[in-house]
Amino acid sequence: MQVYKNKNETIWYDSDLLSVPVEMCTNAPYWYLQNRVVGSAQGRGTTWFVQLDDIQGALRHYRRGGLFGKIVKDQYLFKAWEQTRSYQEFTLLTKLRAAGVNVPRPIAAGAIKIGFLYRADLLSEKVPNACDLVDILQEKPLSKLVYQSIGREIRKMHDASVNHTDLNIHNILLDNEQKVWIIDFDKCYSQTGEEWKAANLERLKRSFLKEQGKRNIHWNEDEWEALVEGYEAVPEGR
Repeated sequence: MQVYKNKNETIWYDSDLLSVPVEMCTNAPYWYLQNRVVGSAQGRGTTWFVQLDDIQGALRHYRRGGLFGKIVKDQYLFKAWEQTRSYQEFTLLTKLRAAGVNVPRPIAAGAIKIGFLYRADLLSEKVPNACDLVDILQEKPLSKLVYQSIGREIRKMHDASVNHTDLNIHNILLDNEQKVWIIDFDKCYSQTGEEWKAANLERLKRSFLKEQGKRNIHWNEDEWEALVEGYEAVPEGR
């Protein structure tokens, strides 16, 4: 990780992945002017998919949710550069990749200080040829082997002591080679102990149940058991 600083702005970045001027890389209008925006997705805000030299990136501007988010949409209390949400997510992704967890490569994280507040952006690699479980399960069921792979990937994340506070089936992707990916680590953090791991899994199960009722996805309780079976399997090398 390298660092760029300019007055009230700091950008942390991976020079091996970044192929545009670092001072512009977290600026969405720049990508439009360069005709490098290749798509977008809507969530709490807009994620822009942008073309770098060899890979595509996902550029996300941090926005608040809930009632308070309607008043203060994208500003957060500044305490320290290392406590900004973009920096924390960048470093968490770096830690997870070092632990062998399938998460997007972090490319750049930026924060701009405005008085006592800041705004933040994250540019990470867009997982190629991948869809989230909601989209897939609306079309077809998944095999037991895939559910076991999902469980194993979550176990790897937990063994790396990372608490994914919003683990749901929108944040689990499957690519065209049946490889499982976990995304969206905003507000997630490293944590010791064991109790939170069961809470992560319970949250994920509620997500399956919610989407089963909302979108009638192809899923049943037996498939959850396959996921747990994969999670509880002894990791390789132990």
